Amino acid sequence: MPTAPETLSGNRPEVLRMEGVDKTFAGNVQALKGMSLQVCEGDFISLLGPSGCGKSTALRLIADLIHPTRGRITWTGGQKAGDLGVVFQEPTLMPWATVAQNAWLPFRLRGKSYNSVKDDVLEALKLVGLEKFQNAYPRELSGGMKMRVSIARAMVTHPRLILMDEPFAALDEITRFRLNDDLLELKDKIGCTVIFVTHSVFESVFLSDRIVVMAARPGRVIRELTVDAPYPRDDSFRTSSEYAAHCRAASDALHQAMDLAA
Repeated sequence: MPTAPETLSGNRPEVLRMEGVDKTFAGNVQALKGMSLQVCEGDFISLLGPSGCGKSTALRLIADLIHPTRGRITWTGGQKAGDLGVVFQEPTLMPWATVAQNAWLPFRLRGKSYNSVKDDVLEALKLVGLEKFQNAYPRELSGGMKMRVSIARAMVTHPRLILMDEPFAALDEITRFRLNDDLLELKDKIGCTVIFVTHSVFESVFLSDRIVVMAARPGRVIRELTVDAPYPRDDSFRTSSEYAAHCRAASDALHQAMDLAA
């Protein structure tokens, strides 16, 4: 009988593994070199690093939008339809479609009618606080509300893994803090696993239980930090000495990454 894969996160099963992944683009531009990462069920992993270190490339590889030049990425038990949700830097909503129709898109691409999954769509909108806006159009929403629709669309299929590529970078600080709070609450409710790309030390510490620090030229992992503060986290954690200590450690690692890329 095969044994379960060894995990980094206690006894939680492995979801996905990257092993020695390189990615080289045209012109011999090496975006990633030797990236290895184990993702376990329930993890919240932030990829933290300077611009050009391959954070977004790693997400695109996991999403199978591009393919490794070397190495491999494997899903434990194989990947099934609906296992992956993606939230991009911009909400990327269809302007001609209502909020509900935008959230329905992952099901629509799998050939499922709106009526057959209406309850799932409305549940996702309720979780992000937009159930009363199901018939609104993107032009009628604020930036934060548009991003909530994007998050609802990513989680509507109850995926095993959600990839988030700097989703809050363009938002004001107050909205960003609120969505950070909401994201942790949503993760707790649906029990998903998250890989989150950010340039922000403060955001990575608040959200994550693991911070993977990357350096550029070529993109590679140089440190992995554990944030062992318990969930749920709120404003009291943001103002705690524990949070400050974790931010200092992450900031030091980020400066090291920037020095290596210089």
